[in-house]
Amino acid sequence: MNAWLDFWNHSDNSLYVNERHRQVHFQRIAEDIVRLVPDPQSVVLDFGPGEALAADIVAARCKTLILCEAADEIRLRLAARYAGEPRIRVIAPAALDAIFDGSVDFIIINSVLQYLTPADLDGVLGTARRLIKPDGRLVIADVIPPESGAVSDISALLRFGWRDGFFLAAVGGLAATFFSPYRKLRGQLGLARHSEAELLGRLRNAGFTAERLRPNLGHNQNRLAFIAGPAGSAPAVTPDGAR
Repeated sequence: MNAWLDFWNHSDNSLYVNERHRQVHFQRIAEDIVRLVPDPQSVVLDFGPGEALAADIVAARCKTLILCEAADEIRLRLAARYAGEPRIRVIAPAALDAIFDGSVDFIIINSVLQYLTPADLDGVLGTARRLIKPDGRLVIADVIPPESGAVSDISALLRFGWRDGFFLAAVGGLAATFFSPYRKLRGQLGLARHSEAELLGRLRNAGFTAERLRPNLGHNQNRLAFIAGPAGSAPAVTPDGAR
């Protein structure tokens, strides 16, 4: 985990082929999150939000949005970017200890699990279980399944680029990625992968009732998403009734 944090703390490291890609990525994630927020009075925790360029879209749909980011440099940029947004709080993971048990309505963990060790993941799920309200919801998204490969990710990126106006940049970016620090570190550390059955089991062991959520957040529908609530709560149905 520390090696990945070091990577994210370097501002010149990017997974985006250009600024258009970066902007539409975060806007789409924010719009997908908004569709899942229970109601305008919700306290929402986004664990590992990254740059969260469109967090103001989510904040407009809830009472409080807590952005919990482990990478120091990204957290400083988040704090500066949203200093004038009274509904947004930016914190480090250690500050989660000060949040009252059972006080969060909705927790989102998007595109994070691939960077967590099994022990880290169990710790995150345990914290989520402590913080979530009895009728709250946890969404884990953009989970890489064991069978996923580079071809599926490339295809998803190119479709995203074609649809949102950065196709040529995406093609060029794929070549640049081959020589990027991200690819080198990914080769050294690997990315954690989780099957549907395995992650549902982990959620169950952490005290949640969970099921698959479709569609996944973001552009890559080859990856998995899950919605969960504390064990014994009502079925995890999204606000619009879609499972």
